[in-house]
Amino acid sequence: MKKAEPFVSTTNACKMCTPLGAAMAFKGLEGCVPFLHGSQGCATYMRRYIISHFREPMDIASSSLGEKDAVYGGKANLMQGLLNVIGKYKAPAVGIATTCLTETIGDDVPTILHEFKKECLAELNGDMPALIHCSTPSYGGSHMEGFHAAVRAMVAQLADPATEKHGGINLFSGFISPEDIRHLQDVFAHFGLPVALLPDYSETLDGPALEDYQNIPGGGTPLDAVRAMPGAGASIEFGRTIKPERSAGAVLRDKYGVPLYSLGLPIGLRESDALFTTLETLAGCAAPRRCALERGRLLDAMVDGHKYVAGKKAVIYGEEDMAVGLTSFLSEIGVKPVLVASGGESGLLSEAVAAVTGEFPGDPPLVRDGVDFYQIVAEAEALEPDLVVGNSKGYRELARAHDIPLIRVGFPIHDRFGSQRVLHLGYRGALNLYDLIVNALIEKKQDDSPVGYGYI
Repeated sequence: MKKAEPFVSTTNACKMCTPLGAAMAFKGLEGCVPFLHGSQGCATYMRRYIISHFREPMDIASSSLGEKDAVYGGKANLMQGLLNVIGKYKAPAVGIATTCLTETIGDDVPTILHEFKKECLAELNGDMPALIHCSTPSYGGSHMEGFHAAVRAMVAQLADPATEKHGGINLFSGFISPEDIRHLQDVFAHFGLPVALLPDYSETLDGPALEDYQNIPGGGTPLDAVRAMPGAGASIEFGRTIKPERSAGAVLRDKYGVPLYSLGLPIGLRESDALFTTLETLAGCAAPRRCALERGRLLDAMVDGHKYVAGKKAVIYGEEDMAVGLTSFLSEIGVKPVLVASGGESGLLSEAVAAVTGEFPGDPPLVRDGVDFYQIVAEAEALEPDLVVGNSKGYRELARAHDIPLIRVGFPIHDRFGSQRVLHLGYRGALNLYDLIVNALIEKKQDDSPVGYGYI
């Protein structure tokens, strides 16, 4: 009889729960209200996490299941909850994500929604919003699986096969900051390429100050833009660790023949070069001069700052695709990644890290997926890094405990201000990250010196 592996509980997880990622993605669809089919506590936890990072209101509806519903099923709660949300918000779309509870008791959400549309259409005067659903139990992955599942569901369930061909580009940019989204839209505009970026939460989670509270904030990818995606000239999808069954671009390619360009998250020089080369191909013209200037400034900064970063060792953690992009960038600037870790378990992390580090001399970094911060700290202690790069969850046990500078990137960042405005992508984003890294190393050198150098 095979001996079972001893179970060790998770200590300070390096990931968030699956429906949180789905709620984030649904927030990027215009007029959409995220709705969790589960207990009230799930929605409360997620609101707290998202508000703390983005510092914006975040409504997440819930079917609020109790003990009785866990035995008899949550159909009644889901149907009543949808009526409440539709009545209160007048939302054109509701994004429904399941939770551990409703997946465990086996609620058949697609069938319940089918019955809801039949039974409640008259009560809603024939004005039924788009109801998008996805399966997101937390024991089935991380917040990134939930994010990609929601994006794929929006495309699969809203795309209109009868749409006419047009010259637009579909962009599935992954889980990035609102500032990254704005930058990508700016880049596409300068190439003259119309783009349908999904999901677009650049306004819904980083909007202007308003006189009155809005139930549904403005912004988001228009529903009609998603419906028209089958007619696009091509799709671009960021992420080296997205499996085909999680890919929205694969849905459009396989069902409607839309060409798909799968790229890494464009962090650093080479991954950004890959994006701009693709855009030149699609636009049929060279990159605008401003892009060439940004690339040139990045190279100039690398030359100027090389003496501060060369040979330093770094530990990187976070979402798998973010970790891969950061690993690629740090390798380019002369910092040696010694450990790349994630709570995600796509099974593709090692292959993706090898692809972006293979051309550099020296030993490849250790790669650990499916780990928590207890395991990351245990590995990092022996590696003696000079730098830690990741979200704020690694501050206390890793950065502070071992007096190592932490470069805060990704999600969540709960101990700094302006997280939604951190730019990671493109040449401009790489330059921003480079400045942060160089200055963190200079500050550490100053603080450790008894002299107090004012000129370094």
